[in-house]
Amino acid sequence: MVQEVISAGTYDASSIQVLEGLAAVRKRPSMYIGSTDTRGLHHLVWEVVDNSIDEVLAGTCTEIWVALYKDGSCGVTDNGRGIPVETHPKYQRPTLEIVMTILHAGSKFDRNTYRVSGGLHGVGLHVVNALSEWLEARVKRSGQLYEQRFERGTVTGPLRVAGPAEGTGTEIRFRPDPTIFETTEFDRDTVERRLKELSFLNPQVTIHFDDERDGSSTTFHHAGGIAEFVADLNASHQVLFPEPVYLHAKRNSTDIEVALQYNDGYNENVLAFVNNINTTDGGTHVVGFRSALTRTLNDYARERNLVKNDKEALTGEDVREGLTCVLSVKVLEPQFEGQTKARLGNSEVKGHVEAAVNEKLAEFLEEHPAVGQSLIVKAVQAAQAREAARKARELTRRKGLLEGGGLPGKLADCHSRDPTVSELFLVEGDSAGGTAKQGRDREFQAVLPLRGKILNVEKARLDRMLQNEAIRALLTAIGTGIGDDFDLTKLRYHKIILMTDADVDGSHIRTLLLTLFYRKVPGLIREGHVFIAQAPLYGVRKGGSVTYAYSDEERDRVVAGLGGMKGVTIQRYKGLGEMTAEQLDETTMKPGRRKLLRATVEDAQEADRLLSVLMGEEVEPRRQYIEAHALEVTNLDI
Repeated sequence: MVQEVISAGTYDASSIQVLEGLAAVRKRPSMYIGSTDTRGLHHLVWEVVDNSIDEVLAGTCTEIWVALYKDGSCGVTDNGRGIPVETHPKYQRPTLEIVMTILHAGSKFDRNTYRVSGGLHGVGLHVVNALSEWLEARVKRSGQLYEQRFERGTVTGPLRVAGPAEGTGTEIRFRPDPTIFETTEFDRDTVERRLKELSFLNPQVTIHFDDERDGSSTTFHHAGGIAEFVADLNASHQVLFPEPVYLHAKRNSTDIEVALQYNDGYNENVLAFVNNINTTDGGTHVVGFRSALTRTLNDYARERNLVKNDKEALTGEDVREGLTCVLSVKVLEPQFEGQTKARLGNSEVKGHVEAAVNEKLAEFLEEHPAVGQSLIVKAVQAAQAREAARKARELTRRKGLLEGGGLPGKLADCHSRDPTVSELFLVEGDSAGGTAKQGRDREFQAVLPLRGKILNVEKARLDRMLQNEAIRALLTAIGTGIGDDFDLTKLRYHKIILMTDADVDGSHIRTLLLTLFYRKVPGLIREGHVFIAQAPLYGVRKGGSVTYAYSDEERDRVVAGLGGMKGVTIQRYKGLGEMTAEQLDETTMKPGRRKLLRATVEDAQEADRLLSVLMGEEVEPRRQYIEAHALEVTNLDI
């Protein structure tokens, strides 16, 4: 990595630095793992696990063991071929050492060792090694167990033979470097979800997961593959037909698998994978699938006179309403955008997927007319709702249903017209709204009070949603539009802050708002514009001073620090309206003093499942969730 160092002084040859070895990774870790927060931390695990999965794809691995240890380290073991340990003919060093310390060294650059692989850049294990406080590699090959240790990317000793060993395989154990990452604590649920996902995508492998921090363990093996994956995703929904549709085809060198099933909801949930990598931002394979789905269902409907002509043609939005789908493609030379591989760029894959889905889905519908009929009926209903929603949007724009200059009457806007510094607080009720309006900084902070609970959009189509006055007011204040009209450049506030009471009603309203943003305006969350305000639960007063506490534990620490309860009074804030405008500003609204949580969707699959469970029509999954998590409640409103 070559870096220019420019100061106010001279700019000459001495200003150019060359970062050798893995120093470049440690200097700019986000270039390789996306970030240094919890997302980047877990990316280290994915890099190591993906190497084991590549052995599965090569047909040389059947079991993977993943463990989280009490010392903060993570271990990944497989029964694959084992990383080569022999002396490298060019570098005259053990190959294992080369793999761990030299960027762009690996076996993924040809198609002899791995025909299909998610790791293509030769930086996976090197990056993990560079960003770990220490890493230990153990390899079983040729009847021997080999070991080597590294610290912050640097080898600490020679490769050694630890003793005899049966079979083959690789174990990588590492502890993330706390000087690099904001947090080094692995989240069990995050790791567990990814391992479960991989077991669906690779039905031939068994994955064992142990969390030694709490003694929990589980094993994943799903012989049903991605069809079973779709059934699992739809577990909390009413489905239109009992068994997911499974399609499989090969086009040139691209292997294509699709499993899909429709439910009676109104949301689309498509998970797309390339060589087991979750392409969260889609790509050419997703474009090809969507194009084929729209074309095939329109052709099917016209042939059976279920739609009359092109004027009544079903749009992509219509045919994807209620769709749950897993798309998995294997590509020889995938072109990902960046090391984190969020989007596929291969132009030829679009045509391969489109042709395969057109052919295979048409065949399936021909053989299963009842399924085809149910899909078209639902899509036609979606088309009718889309037309009603269009008329509702036009009516809102034409008649100016919202007061004052096209903005909601209850909105207390800020003076600034620079969206990058402007903030919008969504506040529960007129009382808290009045307090927030008094406490805000009018220059850049706007306040919109919400009366009562907004519509649960999990159970409503777009046309009904746009008839809701509170939602119309909110969307108008934000300015981006919704659905096909969504335009992020029109966003009026770059921070949209949910500020609700710390009780059951407040939590419900917050969940309703997050559901609205995630389902209908996902670009706001994806681009990091939605935040949750953290109001204090307690004010601990002694004498003339007040200390605010945001949890029971923090309250107890404050009381202990004041020498006990003598002379101490504690106020519990259940509602924002119980606080003065000055208190609300100092604790919850003022930049530099407040605590904000950014709303993110780290795992779209889990977010979709939770929203379906908590906000959907089915009662039983919600009851099971409440029973399973009852003991985890921290703020119980009785």
